[in-house]
Amino acid sequence: MVEAKNQNSHSSEANTAGQTNEKLLLRWRKRNSYYYRWLDKIYKFIVRPNSRVLHVGCECGNLLAAVEPSYGVGVDTDPHSIELAKKRFAHLKFHVADPHELNLNEKFDYVLICNSLGQWHDIQQVLERIRPLTRESTRIVITHYNYLWEGVLRLGSHLRIRRPRPYQNWLPPKDIENLLNLSDFDVIRSSSYLMLPKRIWPLTTFCNYFLSLLPGFRLLNLVNLVIARPAPAARRDEDLSVSVIVPCKNERGNIEDAVRRIPQMGRETEIIFVDGNSTDGTSDEIKRQIREHPERKISLIHQGDGVGKGDAVRKGFAAAKGDVLVIQDADLTVRPEDLPKFFRALRDGRGEFVNGTRLVYPVKKQAMRFLNLLGNKFFGTLFTWLLDQRFRDTLCGTKMIYRKDYELIAASRSYFGDFDPFGDFDLIFGAIRQNLKVVEVPVTYQPRTYGETSIRRFRHGWLLLKMSWIAFKKIKWLGSKTQ
Repeated sequence: MVEAKNQNSHSSEANTAGQTNEKLLLRWRKRNSYYYRWLDKIYKFIVRPNSRVLHVGCECGNLLAAVEPSYGVGVDTDPHSIELAKKRFAHLKFHVADPHELNLNEKFDYVLICNSLGQWHDIQQVLERIRPLTRESTRIVITHYNYLWEGVLRLGSHLRIRRPRPYQNWLPPKDIENLLNLSDFDVIRSSSYLMLPKRIWPLTTFCNYFLSLLPGFRLLNLVNLVIARPAPAARRDEDLSVSVIVPCKNERGNIEDAVRRIPQMGRETEIIFVDGNSTDGTSDEIKRQIREHPERKISLIHQGDGVGKGDAVRKGFAAAKGDVLVIQDADLTVRPEDLPKFFRALRDGRGEFVNGTRLVYPVKKQAMRFLNLLGNKFFGTLFTWLLDQRFRDTLCGTKMIYRKDYELIAASRSYFGDFDPFGDFDLIFGAIRQNLKVVEVPVTYQPRTYGETSIRRFRHGWLLLKMSWIAFKKIKWLGSKTQ
């Protein structure tokens, strides 16, 4: 009888202790709710809903639930946090586990590591444990504290403003990138957010939505972001087929050269001309080339009621059968002979979205007018800042991407809207949104030998500024200004 009373007493004490811990955990989150909402916003921008997600260091499961996975698994060393997570999010799976001994027999689309990286004594060991849980398309999403904030955060813990941490390794971003490389991961891009983690009106909006975005000031942001992927294996030529999309309008004199000069790549190369209602006989010339080159896989699509190169590219991509999609402008100012460079970069895993740049090699005066050159350099610099990804040339027409990755971009096109008459920014913004590895291939820019350019410097320059504003709101502000 006495033993039974003792057992009941111990059980009651355990329940009371568990309830106390749960209240403390929820209190920390409520006390810092502005900061946690910001973290949720960062991860929700990156993670596609209905994905398979693993959160290592999940605490009480809020962030894992916020990204809306179709299948979510959280692991943490704290049994009280895991118990609370199981109660609050019964549709997700949670385990008490030491990340250094992580052993799950499954694969995930995303692995989240939110501010727990510095709590591990051997970060490389944990990353090596995570590596077998990934597939080629998996993205590792890491947020970690800026090491310049160490003193401020230690003081916050001492004053009980934030949850105390018994151990914290304060690492600069380069050390984290090095640990990822050592663990067979490839860094895609990095960024930073949140200069003021507490809501102090009106400083909060000014600091977090303007000051924190400026060069120099960004070094003072609290949260650093790193997105990585498993280091890819190179593929063989015979593993891939290629579709070359050639949008054209009034380019009759360039069609024969295009067919002759577009090289065979991969297992098979198809050429798809998309004619934008030409009036100079371009369509008839394409048909003639199809008849004269039965050995090549050439097809013609009529753009119909569609307007602009962007619409033509999307129609060509929709009709393509290849594993790899590439745009070759019909004016041939970017040489078709350069396309194998793009293909090798994609095939060898150097990147997943390959963008041409005309601004590395000298540009002949006849090829690009001076104001156009200045405009291209300006927008390249602007978009490098907007996208946290280096772009020397945003308007080079030659771009290459895997069809499966383009389908992801197309499926989420509504996030940015149907805004792009050129087609370049639809792909660039989409590649950043889908966390694709972007690389640039320098090309030699040639003068046009037939026809006239459709670019109108001032009207299209205004459109580019409007697109820059869209990128600012949707990417820099993660979709909205308000929290």
